[in-house]
Amino acid sequence: MGNWYLPGIAGLAMLLIGLLAMLAVDRATRAAALDEVQTTAAGDLAILAAGLESELDKFSLVPRVLAADPEVRALLQGEARQQPVLNRRLADLAAQTGASAIYLMDSSGLTLAASNWNLPTTFVGSNYGFRSYFSEAVARGSSSEFALGTVSRRPGLYIAQRVQSGTTTLGVIALKVEFDAIEESWREAQEGVFVTDADGVVLITSNPEWRFHTTRPDSAEARDPAQDGLRFGRTSLPTLFQGSDGKAPAADALIEKIQPISPEGWELHLLVNPEPRMAAAVASGRLMVLSGLILAALLLGGLIWWLRRREVQSELLLAEQTSMLRDQLLQANRLATLGQVTAGIGHEIRQPVAAMRVFAENGERLLAKGESSAASENFAKIVALTAKIGQITEELLRFSRRGAREPREIPLARVIDGALLLLRDRIERHGAAVVRPDPQLAQTMVRAEHVRLEQVLVNLLQNALDATAPGGAIAIDIALDADRCFLTVADNGGGIDPAVQATLFQPFTTTKEEGLGLGLVISLDIMRSLGGDLIAESGPDGARFTMAIPRA
Repeated sequence: MGNWYLPGIAGLAMLLIGLLAMLAVDRATRAAALDEVQTTAAGDLAILAAGLESELDKFSLVPRVLAADPEVRALLQGEARQQPVLNRRLADLAAQTGASAIYLMDSSGLTLAASNWNLPTTFVGSNYGFRSYFSEAVARGSSSEFALGTVSRRPGLYIAQRVQSGTTTLGVIALKVEFDAIEESWREAQEGVFVTDADGVVLITSNPEWRFHTTRPDSAEARDPAQDGLRFGRTSLPTLFQGSDGKAPAADALIEKIQPISPEGWELHLLVNPEPRMAAAVASGRLMVLSGLILAALLLGGLIWWLRRREVQSELLLAEQTSMLRDQLLQANRLATLGQVTAGIGHEIRQPVAAMRVFAENGERLLAKGESSAASENFAKIVALTAKIGQITEELLRFSRRGAREPREIPLARVIDGALLLLRDRIERHGAAVVRPDPQLAQTMVRAEHVRLEQVLVNLLQNALDATAPGGAIAIDIALDADRCFLTVADNGGGIDPAVQATLFQPFTTTKEEGLGLGLVISLDIMRSLGGDLIAESGPDGARFTMAIPRA
């Protein structure tokens, strides 16, 4: 009784440890949250870059194709009757591709035809020989330039392609792309996104106020104010995110990720503010430490209470310990059963894994032959089968932890087709003759979950293949009553061993050398969870397993 001071010392020590733990958790959670933000930002940036480059690639093809068009060349070579036809074609093409404008200029820059020929702001008759994209396309064959429109004053990317006959330049075909839709999507999904050109000028941005700012203020002296005024509508470009140190881009509180994109020299920038996520992580960490301290305090209080009452509560304590031991034994038994069920996962996923291997091998052979389209179909099937494996492993968990799932209406034919697809290779190697049910009956609608119902059917078909000799016969049949559909798998094997028939649906009952005796147990559990049943029958002609399924 002289050690009552020990709990007090332990409490002070626990408080000190808690404070130190909170400091350590703050640092660790902030670092982890920052790493998570960095990783997420890198992934988001890659997605944004892929989307933008895909859009640019689509538009860059249009001028190249039109440069070789006979009607385009005919108009440039003096056939004026082609102008109305080409105007309409360019208008249709602009509408289909989403381009702001498509127009054809002769070798002097005079516009002969345009997609906006019927608008007050038509380019027809305007001369754009002063534009850089025109002169560069004439000189190099193709060019691009981001600038404000001379008429619309709207920013966009001009993509130009030289039209020539032999070595003679006939003119230039140009396309203007505006990025309003992309910028709007960026505003909705990200904190800050912008694209800079090779000189660091912001061209495309989620914040219109950032456009035509520069991220390289040190290069301002080398810029041409007149050219900037023509392209950007301002002779002096402000600095984006000007800081006290005179550097850009972003403020210290933001994370900036940069990825080069096409055209050459362009870069896509993503700005992310990590503070909200770090603050949430720190709050969660502190809550965890606080919960630990509260729990420790409760334990300490319980210890003090136990020390003070141990003499008068000895019999009660003994009863509580006995009850605790009983609960622990029950829990250990439950965990052991769970471990045994989990150990049989290979039995339940063997069929889709085998099918995945076949599809992978076939895909490899198809790629070697150059049949990439057919190979892609095989790889898509592999992806679908991995999802099926995930569903199967979830069912193993469900065997011990029941969870409600809403069934839906599905045709039996889809389940049958899926099961036979998974087992097609094995059926062929086995040489078994599988008799399918009447097609009209196979269209019967049932209320179930597709993957789980298919899993049961695959298991029954696997058992039938195991039970029959090579070249054996397996029949799938369907019968109906008012409320249920009966899907039967029958084989011409040796039937069910009478020694195990009474315990057939109990765990670990099997007649197979390598079997675990879990397949039928899980199958029965699945059928009953769907409101149905699984019935086993044995006769002189072999075994019959019937799935009773609620009708839709």
